Amino acid sequence: MTPPIRTARLDLVPAAAAHLAAELDGPAALARALRVRVPDEWPPDLYDRAAVEFSLVTAQHTPAEDACWLFYYLVLREDDGFGPTAIGVGGFKGPPEEAQVEIGYSVLDAYRRRGFASEAARGFLRFAFQAPEVGTVVAETFPELAPSIGVLENCGFRLVGAGSEEGTIRFAINRTEWQLRLFAAAGEART
Repeated sequence: MTPPIRTARLDLVPAAAAHLAAELDGPAALARALRVRVPDEWPPDLYDRAAVEFSLVTAQHTPAEDACWLFYYLVLREDDGFGPTAIGVGGFKGPPEEAQVEIGYSVLDAYRRRGFASEAARGFLRFAFQAPEVGTVVAETFPELAPSIGVLENCGFRLVGAGSEEGTIRFAINRTEWQLRLFAAAGEART
């Protein structure tokens, strides 16, 4: 089983088929399967039953060595005394192809504007660029979703054009750009 990706405040927990199957039975079943609190307002925007079903089928048919390139639950380790809480979803849209992976994310309304989406995206970037076969990470959003665009820009992504689905736009960051951001951040931390 793939271990969680840890960030400052989050555990990005890989979604096993058992988690996704439980989620189809509702938030309470997901809470029991993940052993975390799942807020009543679950699921996050742009994440519906069809997405869960698709993720479940994908998880069931993906070789174990590629499971790390799939779906994750964003779990806040400590939520104001509530303990671990599922606050969103995200992850990769499959293993690297032609040196590229795509990420996505969605956070519950009550947890927005607190940096969690950016933190999760940076966790996915760090994980992706640890794999030598990944040269570029891409993400797509809608042009009217200014907060999502802000997350991507905050993480160093740049607009590269139209997305793969009608009405979407695509952003990208390559390994060199990512490394330069890390180097700059390390320099700022020393001053």
